[in-house]
Amino acid sequence: MSWITLRTTSRRWEAELMCQLLTAHNIPARIVDLGITSYFGSGSPAAVQVHAQDQWAALLLLSPIETEENEP
Repeated sequence: MSWITLRTTSRRWEAELMCQLLTAHNIPARIVDLGITSYFGSGSPAAVQVHAQDQWAALLLLSPIETEENEP
């Protein structure tokens, strides 16, 4: 089974949070480190990967909530 990169982030903790959300919805996910760890605690770049067949469900779960533009 092939893995695809769903999202990349400059902070590993964001990738871990996304991975936990996907795992809670029974979507297998993994984190791939993209760089070296920072000395100042800002984190390291990371990517969240999922199986190809779970791509669209994962994207829907991680997408922002849409709001009506006509609301006052």
